[in-house]
Amino acid sequence: MNIETLRQYCLDKPAVSESFPFDRDTLVFKVGQKVFALMNLESDPLKINLKCDPDKAIALRAQYWQITPGYHMNKKHWNTISIERHLAPGLIQDLIDHSYESVLQSMSLKERNAIRNK
Repeated sequence: MNIETLRQYCLDKPAVSESFPFDRDTLVFKVGQKVFALMNLESDPLKINLKCDPDKAIALRAQYWQITPGYHMNKKHWNTISIERHLAPGLIQDLIDHSYESVLQSMSLKERNAIRNK
């Protein structure tokens, strides 16, 4: 996967916005007002930080060398995924979906319903 494919996959989700709140290189994706993905555009290889259930995060790190504790993030709840040819695009999409849903579930019922009904 390349950066444009990842970017479009994130933007295709309901109520997602993108911005550069930290610097010119860190692209941030939010659902509502909450971050679910971050990418450093200058990173080689490309890396994406995604929110993850703590138990699942540990299992993923044990299974894939490309998945490490979240760089500059809470290591318990975030993973950094190095986008390598060895990771299936479907897995990366599943991890983005999981991050998006995790953040969505942390919102109030009213916020979730508003997003899902768009």
